[in-house]
Amino acid sequence: MKRSLLFFLMVPLILTGCNMNDDDSKTQPNPDKEVTGTLGEDPDVMVTNLHAPWSIQKNGDTMYVSERTGTIVEWDKDKMTRQKVNLKKTLSTKAEAGLLGFLLAPDFSKSGQAFAYYTYEEGGDSINRIVVLEKNDDKWQEMETLIDGIPSGDYHHGGRIKIGPDDKLYATTGDARKPEIAQDIDSLGGNILRMNLDGTIPKDNPFGNSYVYSYGHRNPQGLAWDEAGQLYESEHGDSAHDELNKINPGKNYGWPEIKGDEQKPDMVKPLTHSGENTWAPSGMAYFDGKLYFAALRGEALKSYDVKSGKLTNIISGSGRVRDVFVDEEFLYFISNNTDGRGNPDEKDDKLYRLPLSRLKGNMP
Repeated sequence: MKRSLLFFLMVPLILTGCNMNDDDSKTQPNPDKEVTGTLGEDPDVMVTNLHAPWSIQKNGDTMYVSERTGTIVEWDKDKMTRQKVNLKKTLSTKAEAGLLGFLLAPDFSKSGQAFAYYTYEEGGDSINRIVVLEKNDDKWQEMETLIDGIPSGDYHHGGRIKIGPDDKLYATTGDARKPEIAQDIDSLGGNILRMNLDGTIPKDNPFGNSYVYSYGHRNPQGLAWDEAGQLYESEHGDSAHDELNKINPGKNYGWPEIKGDEQKPDMVKPLTHSGENTWAPSGMAYFDGKLYFAALRGEALKSYDVKSGKLTNIISGSGRVRDVFVDEEFLYFISNNTDGRGNPDEKDDKLYRLPLSRLKGNMP
């Protein structure tokens, strides 16, 4: 079924309801509960026929998209190539698992290296790890492991990796459907992790000899920094109550002890949450005072104004949205309808592009 994209501008977002907000089942939004507006022309479709894409990266004019099936799509001057990733472990095919986070190294143009977060199977167990990949011609090879033993399971892998303005590598990890580990700083699950680019633990991390930067997270999948270096995170809640959080080192973000507007001593409430409704938020980017975040079950690209707290639907109609990427001129996003939970059309999934000039101040 072919979709037409609808665009939303400067209007309050009235969210759609559902019983669960996890990325665990198919859900359709209720258009009768959304107030619509317009942002202008349709975004450009850059790439079609992606297979369960997860992360967007860009180097010069070349785009890279990781696919959960264990491949990297390269798009350069209208030419698309699907490149195999040779991993040292058996890639998991469980729901939500596979090749997830993908990030080009700062010196990629010279080294050909990138970072990846993936789920593997070993001895009947699922485990997540972060590794260094190296590109040679049209293939990628796993070169070394930075961190291993991140809790996995059937769901809640986290999986987002990004380099912060401090030149450290950050990673989101899920609770692997074991909520109690999110309150255990000795666990690598339910956290935001921070490490040096060689995989060692930074001396200024909040907990001694620990990768843990913040904890009390359920299934975080988005990271973004503002121009002042403040970190923000997007996170799947339990039975709704999805979150956007302002992240500070060493803080406890409450899962599973609190959700929504609940409070407990020494636990941090979210900046905003979806209440009894759902977004299933994934990748996130910052631009011009706003957080732009992908919504899977919410089936939209949304923005959150950090100062005003205003939440706006920017794009709807492309189905599930997995990741967002911003460079100097454009905002890019990918649909995620081919992972078994969406309703793909004949050319899904797709990489889209919008000029940032259309988004500045949310003015057309």
